[in-house]
Amino acid sequence: MAQDRTADEQRVRALDDEERLAALKRDVSALERLWSEQFILNAPNNQVVVGRRAVLDAFVGSGIINFSKFERQIEFIRADGPFVIIMGLETVQPIGDAPSAGLVASQLIKRRFTNIWKNEAGTWRLFVRHANVIRSR
Repeated sequence: MAQDRTADEQRVRALDDEERLAALKRDVSALERLWSEQFILNAPNNQVVVGRRAVLDAFVGSGIINFSKFERQIEFIRADGPFVIIMGLETVQPIGDAPSAGLVASQLIKRRFTNIWKNEAGTWRLFVRHANVIRSR
């Protein structure tokens, strides 16, 4: 059983990096493949958005997700049944301003994140995501 958890963690770690790169490239087809249809986002702009299409429209289509840099450091990962939980630190550099999301063009922004992946009929998909900006002092 521990071996299964380790294999799930390794697989989802790789998918999480694919998702990061898809967001960086604004690759909608990859995001559609990686995000659950029931995807829930608790975004840095304090908005909860439910559904893959709604998140794509609100954040990718609107240009809020538009970065020249997007790095992710995983600090915690745990497989638990049909879920894998990932937590850590992200650094993004937006191309344009999105004040409601705490994004300023060309400024490096650090965020805490939690990604919860769910195994949906044998396919791992990002199911829930929360990210919040770490305000500089």
